[in-house]
Order: sequence, then structure tokens, then C-alpha cells
Amino acid sequence: MGEYNHTIDAKGRVTIPAKFRCELGDHFVVTRGLANCLSAYSYERWQKIEENLSKISLTNKAGMKLTRLILGNAIECEVDKMGRILITQTLRSKANLDKEVVLIGLGDRIEIWNKDAWAEVNSEDAFDNMSDEELDALEGIEL
Repeated sequence: MGEYNHTIDAKGRVTIPAKFRCELGDHFVVTRGLANCLSAYSYERWQKIEENLSKISLTNKAGMKLTRLILGNAIECEVDKMGRILITQTLRSKANLDKEVVLIGLGDRIEIWNKDAWAEVNSEDAFDNMSDEELDALEGIEL
């Protein structure tokens, strides 16, 4: 958990906070997130994701679209001696990552956001702007 502000250098490298490296390990997978961000998973968690996606029927159009977006955009990352990973230009473009980024911890993964996009998603009135459909989907979740 937590939120960390970092920058991406000209080569596409970003520092992964030590706290996150402890959870993810020195080798992990980064792919497109379900929002306008990237998601990073430990290999253990990634294997479960691959297993779940492999169960989707080839005739399930939405499921296959999700599979292509998640698996087709995945890259293996290795943390260098400076605690950084290299994010491909393709993934940086998909999440609109330029200079300033925010890394957030979400239990079994981290997300990497464009700083401005995260500020919008994380605004003080984010809950106030939720639709009735979004609020209904939260019913039964205890905090």
C-alpha cells in the first residue's frame, strides 16, 4: 500500500520503491492496467492471472479482448542496481507516462500512473462523483 511520486528518465527507467520491491521481488511483470495506468505483479501473482485468463473461452469476445490487452502487453522487468525498471515506450505511451509518475500499492499489485491522471482519479470529490451504478457495485463490501 502507499503512494510514491517518481520520475521516468529519458530511457524509460523508473525507480521502484524499496517497499514495493520487497513484495514484488527483483523480477516481475508489468502490463496495461484496467484503467489508464500500468499494473505490476509478482511472478507468483502473474502465474495465477495467466491461469485464469487461459480458462476464458475463445468465443467470449470480451474475455479475449481482456486477455489480449493483459497478456499481449505484458513485459518482464528486472530491477537494476539502482532499484529501477525499464518500461517500454509502447507501455509508456499506453498509460501516457512522460516525466512525473505516481506508484500506488494495491495489495497484490502496484499501479503506475501519469501524475495528472492519478490526481484526477484520486481527487477529493472522487467519491462524490461516483455514479449510482458504481455505488451499487460496492454494495456488500465492508471497509
